[in-house]
Amino acid sequence: MTLEQWLPVFALMISLAASLVIFALPETGYVRRTSVNLGAAVLKLVVVIVMVWGVFHGVNYGVSFTMLPGVTFVLRADALSMMFAGLSAVLWLLTTIYAVGYLEDSPNRRRFFGFFSLCVASTMGIALAGNLFTFFLFYEMLTLSTYPLVVHRGTEKALRAGRTYLIYTLTGGAVLLFAIAWLHSLAGDLSFRDGGHFVDADPDIHRSLVLIFILLVAGLGVKAALFPLHGWLPQAMVAPAPVSALLHAVAVVKAGAFGIVRVVYDVYGVEASSALGLLAPLSWLAAFTILYASTRAIWQVDLKRRLAFSTISQVSYIILGIALAGPLAAVGGLVHLLHQGIMKITLFFCAGNYAETLGIHRIDEMDGAGQRMPGTSVAFTIGAFGMIGAPPLAGFITKWVMGSGALAVNMDWVILVLVGSSLLNAAYFLPIVHRLWFREVKGAWPEERHWGRLETSPWLFWPPLLTAVVTVVIGVLASLPFSPLSWAELIVLREYAP
Repeated sequence: MTLEQWLPVFALMISLAASLVIFALPETGYVRRTSVNLGAAVLKLVVVIVMVWGVFHGVNYGVSFTMLPGVTFVLRADALSMMFAGLSAVLWLLTTIYAVGYLEDSPNRRRFFGFFSLCVASTMGIALAGNLFTFFLFYEMLTLSTYPLVVHRGTEKALRAGRTYLIYTLTGGAVLLFAIAWLHSLAGDLSFRDGGHFVDADPDIHRSLVLIFILLVAGLGVKAALFPLHGWLPQAMVAPAPVSALLHAVAVVKAGAFGIVRVVYDVYGVEASSALGLLAPLSWLAAFTILYASTRAIWQVDLKRRLAFSTISQVSYIILGIALAGPLAAVGGLVHLLHQGIMKITLFFCAGNYAETLGIHRIDEMDGAGQRMPGTSVAFTIGAFGMIGAPPLAGFITKWVMGSGALAVNMDWVILVLVGSSLLNAAYFLPIVHRLWFREVKGAWPEERHWGRLETSPWLFWPPLLTAVVTVVIGVLASLPFSPLSWAELIVLREYAP
């Protein structure tokens, strides 16, 4: 096996091997478990960086073998897969650091970190999948590996949320499998490729292609939390903060959005999707989800539930950008895959810090928290303003590029959606920021803990500060090579190239 074939397999196996080792370690093996977690996360990041460099310079990484007659298992690295894989690798390392501190005194840490690593392996498999069959295998593996994380606390509320999660995701998976099997019967085992496969499709199968597309989007839309398939996500907020961060920033919701991007770009192709009349309805659905979820977020009093509805809204930016069928709008949608991940993980890290350090979960309990936890509150403020789209933060880059792209394809109505979404984001984030910095502390915190000189545990303190800094840097330096914006431009250039 050559290096080009070996690296995608190795990137996938790192997390799988880590999960097996962690499951084999005793519950009391804290130091060894932490070493395995951090060592595997760093090694995976190094491998992904090597592949990013290679893909940028035209190296083809991939391996395939036949599993069943006419069905091939394919791992392949291209520009789009490396965007998702890079996000997964970076945020896995930061979330691992955070989770070590967050679960320091919790039971069942072996189980948590074992499934945590398995979840990341599933996400990496989704990123590197080279066809729909391989994608589906890891997509369902992600469902099964995240369920134990959602129900980790073992309370009745957590178990109920887990049942809801399984009902939604397994139903979505069944619909997705049916759609993939139907498409396979029409066109065979289609690999992902720039421009898709159906530009010159036989008119006799156009109706079937339309129905299959609807089923594909429905199956993927469950994890992407598209309206009305979003109901599981707010309930899943009973999970520990590191799980919430993983669900919202890189794993589940991003897997759904990433799958829709693959279908539009690399299975159907933008030109064929547009010619079949599929993209306009998809853009309207994404726009409605953006505004609907932003409106729902305003009325949430639980901090994590408000952030959950924010995620439902923000992930649909990715789908909206792709559905506008223009290069510049697509750049805006794709770059938000990374921008939203960085900003949202910052906010969930901060929410976890408030819960673990002060025992606060509700927004009306946050008065004066900026005085007690200034570092965490600065990070939260940066993440919130990034979501609103304030310049020069990452969220502003997304909205500016997407708005420019919408105007370029004469979709002026999208500007109203972007402006409306920003105003709604301000309506549900600015009151929190005001409480943090401009309200006086009402009394003793519900469950305050102290960690010496720092405001919270060092494991919890540094990750949100780092991601907050990155939110600023990738906005200010968006035009530099290898920035998220530059990488999104590379993907779109290859997709729209003649």
